[in-house]
Amino acid sequence: MQHFPIFLDLAGRRVVIVGGGAAALAKLRLLDRTEARITVFAENPDPAIVGITSAQRRHLVGRDFGPGDALCAALVYAATEDAAEDARIAAIARAEGALVNIVDNLEDSQFITPAIVDRDPVTIAIGTEGAAPVLARSIKRDLEDRLPATLGMLARIGKAFRPLAEALPMGARRRDFWAEYYHDAGPRAAEAGEEGVKAALPALLERHMAVAPRKGAVDFVGAGPGDPELLTMKARAALDRADVVIHDRLVPAAILELARREATVIEAGKTGFGPAMPQDEINALMVAHAGAGAQVVRLKSGDPTVFGRLDEEIEALEAAGLDWRIVPGITAASAAAASLGQSLTRRGRNSDLRVLTGHDIDGFADHDWRTLARPGAVAAIYMGKRAARFLQGRLMMHGADPATPVSAVENASRPDQRVFRCTLGTLNDDLAAAGLTGPAVLMLGLAPRAAETALTATETQEIAL
Repeated sequence: MQHFPIFLDLAGRRVVIVGGGAAALAKLRLLDRTEARITVFAENPDPAIVGITSAQRRHLVGRDFGPGDALCAALVYAATEDAAEDARIAAIARAEGALVNIVDNLEDSQFITPAIVDRDPVTIAIGTEGAAPVLARSIKRDLEDRLPATLGMLARIGKAFRPLAEALPMGARRRDFWAEYYHDAGPRAAEAGEEGVKAALPALLERHMAVAPRKGAVDFVGAGPGDPELLTMKARAALDRADVVIHDRLVPAAILELARREATVIEAGKTGFGPAMPQDEINALMVAHAGAGAQVVRLKSGDPTVFGRLDEEIEALEAAGLDWRIVPGITAASAAAASLGQSLTRRGRNSDLRVLTGHDIDGFADHDWRTLARPGAVAAIYMGKRAARFLQGRLMMHGADPATPVSAVENASRPDQRVFRCTLGTLNDDLAAAGLTGPAVLMLGLAPRAAETALTATETQEIAL
């Protein structure tokens, strides 16, 4: 992010626009919505500029911009549409302490003006680092269509009511009050205008004051394989209302960003054969926060019910008398199969699917090797990188064909996803050569569709010869 978005208080502050044409007029119309004191420098201004600057706190100076004209200005817009003149204006303004924007010159500007959706006091700024203004305008149009015209009125009345709403305890109860106001009670009351909204608020507050404090609880939420777009709507809703988020190490930052800004975010990381937060400590964290009344999200990579120690954590909550709920997520096996372009089950090939772990608390995990070694068997093997030689040996010992395809999918569904095509006979060496550093799932019995298609075509040619 090159340009950091902020909202600058311009009330009573001086803003200078230099130019008398279309570019200057566009900036003036935008800034005219603010409480800034605006000065426009232009020898031959557009008539529309003359009309706007006749209002209070707007001033037109009918000459060129020069030294001393940017003193005490917060912002200066160089909008003459002449590159050399704009550069001269910018040099003066910077020397006099103002931030400068040169219209249509991103490189030499100190700030940029975003596309704005105005539902005062609700303001949405949309920026694209100057790369795609047309896209920014398209997003602005979509948002304006979706946001009701009464939104600004609701926010304005709500702001005035905030001191009274502070009678509710901070946290979930106060958020519940405001959520009902903005999403239900407020819009309905707005049909009767401002007076209707103002009349509805005291009754709404009284009802929420009478509600017993909400008990803390824990949502076990599946974060999926890593792509934020694969989160379920229930998962997004749980993150939005969470007071505390306790997450696995494998949950990416892009998903953690979806939690409320005010939420406490705690990493409860576990690294294979490395540092890990003890399970008892994780259990104690959940019990402590939920026991204090917090809404807790225990955010697990993939699906909470697949190799996530879910039962141990549920038992700790039940022992403490706390409520819980499971929000399923997309597990890595499904994401890995999608990246291969393959089905996990296929008529005539496999009528069952095994989901395995490469190691358990006692070391490398043992399985029904004879069944897994059968032709056509398909299995998704989690945490199998370090167990590759063990898996390879056990399967081949029980009759598996060394040519059995195995695909290793690292960081499934993420931008840095990598797919490696192996065979059982070369699995350990291939994984060592690949240098996998991220989480990976091994797909026994499946090759990437493109590679499988190419191999089938080669075999067909050989038979024909």
